[in-house]
Amino acid sequence: MAWTMPAEGTEHERLWMAFPHGENAGDDAAGVAAAHDAWAAVANAASEFEPVTVVVDPAERDAARRLLAGSITILEAPLDDAWMRDIGPSFVLDEQGRLGAVDWVFNGWGGQDWASWEHDGQIGRVVAETAGAERIPSSLVNEGGAIHVDGQGTVLLTETVQRDPGRNPGITREAVEAELARTIGAMHPIWIPRGLTRDYERYGTRGHVDMVATLVGDGRVLVHQQGSTEHPDHDVTREIARLLAEQSDATGRALEVIPLAAPAALRDDEGWVDWSYVNHVLVNEGIIACGFDDPAADAAARETLEAAYPGRRAVTVDAREIFARGGGIHCITQQQPKATR
Repeated sequence: MAWTMPAEGTEHERLWMAFPHGENAGDDAAGVAAAHDAWAAVANAASEFEPVTVVVDPAERDAARRLLAGSITILEAPLDDAWMRDIGPSFVLDEQGRLGAVDWVFNGWGGQDWASWEHDGQIGRVVAETAGAERIPSSLVNEGGAIHVDGQGTVLLTETVQRDPGRNPGITREAVEAELARTIGAMHPIWIPRGLTRDYERYGTRGHVDMVATLVGDGRVLVHQQGSTEHPDHDVTREIARLLAEQSDATGRALEVIPLAAPAALRDDEGWVDWSYVNHVLVNEGIIACGFDDPAADAAARETLEAAYPGRRAVTVDAREIFARGGGIHCITQQQPKATR
């Protein structure tokens, strides 16, 4: 049986998220409340476009019910963290349009000493079963934020994630590629050398591609562009854009690189920021875009995104509290494509 991961822009059945809780949300009550508000704002914005289900740890039941829109479905299950893109399954369809869910091995982004995953390691199975999808087990340690597909066989990935010694020690490119072909139908991999600078600091993922580039379709790719020569990502993103401009997609089309300029801020209290408009999520007829309290840059990003995805309306949600915890809007969401059987 052949499975294919559809492009993110295909019609969705629903969007999946998880709700932050405990010390993973913040060091104090104010930090937890800020995380709750940020995640809820994304869920509520997405629910205006399509159904949303949020997995909620029982300890956060009351907060979730208070903050989430009434139309949002709450599924209670124990959680360690709230990055649904990484802990949840990657949904796929077969040739008849039947729904599958690839359940990657999750080990806390490479077994990092600050991470726990006793509960998160079970969320792929829980979500697959709840969605009524056929569970497709994989032995590959991988996260949804570490891959981007165009639904036609192309996949973007980074050398420092799937081949990370903390994830898949000693694995070859060929072995990774074979497993991605089996599970998500990706026959044309494009390897990017690395991710953004902050992603290699203590609480980073070691190079998730969804902070750097996303395949739009029709041979186009959106790429994060850090315009300031002061920021170390200036050189990183120039090199990634150059590499992608030399690639083709699975159909043989040369990739057209569309730059998506970073906001003006270069640093926060922790160091160089990784604020990226590439880390948006598509919903039915819409785009939930990251905002950074930078009116000019936020507006320019919406304009670029709406041009890249004709017919969709971009809605900006403040993502600074999400990025402060290690990711963005794409990282906390996972789309379930509409099955036809």
